[in-house]
Amino acid sequence: MSDYQNDRGNNDASITNPSGRGSAENTDRKGQATPATDQPFLIGNAMTGGYGKGPDILNDCTVAVNRGEIAVIVGPNGAGKSTAMKALFGMLNMHGGRVVLDGEDISTLSPQDRVIKGMGFVPQVRNIFPSLTVEENLEMGAFIRKDDFRQTMAQIYDLFPILRDKRRQAAGELSGGQRQQVAVGRALMTKPKVLMLDEPTAGVSPIVMDELFDRIIEVARTGIPILMVEQNARQALEIADKGYVLVTGRNAHTGTGKELLADPEVRRSFLGG
Repeated sequence: MSDYQNDRGNNDASITNPSGRGSAENTDRKGQATPATDQPFLIGNAMTGGYGKGPDILNDCTVAVNRGEIAVIVGPNGAGKSTAMKALFGMLNMHGGRVVLDGEDISTLSPQDRVIKGMGFVPQVRNIFPSLTVEENLEMGAFIRKDDFRQTMAQIYDLFPILRDKRRQAAGELSGGQRQQVAVGRALMTKPKVLMLDEPTAGVSPIVMDELFDRIIEVARTGIPILMVEQNARQALEIADKGYVLVTGRNAHTGTGKELLADPEVRRSFLGG
């Protein structure tokens, strides 16, 4: 993790469920992620494709994340950032490339089967059930589980204390930041191997954005890889181990968060100088 990350969040690796598919074997005693292996835990390699019979939006695009890492995808509007996430999750017609999770090629699997394999995906919009309570939303996240999920729910309430206070309230009545916490919590209820977040801070205040980023760091410290798309590029790269800048569906720049923040071209073109 970067020094910036080490100054933020809670170092307690038990704050989420470290015994789930994102296992405590990937963290040391201080809750820091152990070094990643050479093979990325999740990789969308040379992805090419688009929606329906339309033109390709992704063009030979590659994104990856290792255990315990935070990887972010940034770029201008229309660059294909969210499309890359949907390709990884099986929501796109891919004409080239493949998606590999934990060493297994899952390119032909449906989104539902990818969840069973260990993908947790939080879309940018329509990511909660507004008429259900907070607790019912979290329970819906455990739909693939056959074990007792109460411990996981308690850990999510520890991660997002406001959700415990509002657990009996309809999720649609919450603030934007609180709804995002519900959406992330519901994805964590599946005990995912990897967590993918599409614009998790969209429409929230800077204070709420910082709080959400702190919680994301805490989840990564349990060993769960996190891949996210972010419009707030500078802030996202500050917490990122790895960053991808996409332009017209292609990789324009790749590096660590620090490298991209220091790159003059990236700063001038995408970070406002």
